[in-house]
Amino acid sequence: MSIADQGVSNQTKSIRVDLGERSYPITIGSGQISHADIGQYVQGKKALVVSNETIAPLYLQSVLAQLKDKQVDQVILKDGEQYKNLDNLNLILTQLIEQQHDRKTTLIALGGGVVGDMTGFAAASYQRGVPFIQIPTTLLAQVDSSVGGKTAVNHALGKNMIGAFYQPQAVIIDTDTLATLPDREFCAGMAEVIKYGLISDYDFFQWLEANVEALMQRDPDALRYAIEHSCLNKAKVVSADETEQGVRAILNLGHTFGHAIETFQHYTGLLHGEAVAVGMLMAADLSLLSGALSASDVGRIKDLIAAFCLPVEPPSEMQADDFMALMVRDKKVLDGQLRLVLLESIGTAVVTADFSLQGLEKILTKACHR
Repeated sequence: MSIADQGVSNQTKSIRVDLGERSYPITIGSGQISHADIGQYVQGKKALVVSNETIAPLYLQSVLAQLKDKQVDQVILKDGEQYKNLDNLNLILTQLIEQQHDRKTTLIALGGGVVGDMTGFAAASYQRGVPFIQIPTTLLAQVDSSVGGKTAVNHALGKNMIGAFYQPQAVIIDTDTLATLPDREFCAGMAEVIKYGLISDYDFFQWLEANVEALMQRDPDALRYAIEHSCLNKAKVVSADETEQGVRAILNLGHTFGHAIETFQHYTGLLHGEAVAVGMLMAADLSLLSGALSASDVGRIKDLIAAFCLPVEPPSEMQADDFMALMVRDKKVLDGQLRLVLLESIGTAVVTADFSLQGLEKILTKACHR
């Protein structure tokens, strides 16, 4: 798998996610929302664009302009993780039914991870499956949630507990959208970028250490490289294990801890990337306790996370018992046994249940009493 030059300029790149009949392209570049020929992926006469109140005023008209020959309906959702639920999913499904969309309709997700996840799940569910396109507008969605076909909504008792694996027709990444992204959202996206260096790409981790300033200043070349490299790393893993039966689970580094934080805060506290950042450091601490990482390794991980203005401690109101109660509901629990993604080294991750429960409790207690 490689990154190929394609499209409207020398700056447009294409990565292919190899999944046989479900393979699709990821195009990355400036001006993609206006120039990527979105219409080529809409085979029927109808489409439904799902966006939110923040993104729609910025980019919706550019998408609609490319689909003038289609019947295009729209659903504009409220912006926030707390709205990623069955009630708001039903708004999409109701619009599809009311406007008499059929199996040839195409759903278009225009927004961040919440919009992408909900639109994908609606596409997987409506009439047992219709095509959809991802147009991610946040860094986190561009490097992670838009790629790989994980779709879901949250439940009050657990994050992403209701969903399906369902691949898009294409992922169209317009790097210009990052210019309007608030700093906090940008840094939250960098947590998922760091993840790729930790789980499978030590050279990329080193590159991130050397390019913090350029990335924080949103240098276009540095950003494009980080997005391309993240997507390439994820595409390799997804192509090898589409439905997370094995290696794909390494993409969840820090997520079991992070999802517990998000659920505890009712999806209104730390952003997803911020919670994952805390979770990755907790996973690193457990890896240190097991003897896989050195204290120096953990220090480098903590320094890189902190350099992108990400939190390194869980919310002060959480206790170790809160983590344990929520982590046992994680999707990686099999036959009642909790599995975690831990690090064998910076650049190598493993999914394992072979860790000390007492060690985990020690790490959680330490993290909650700093």
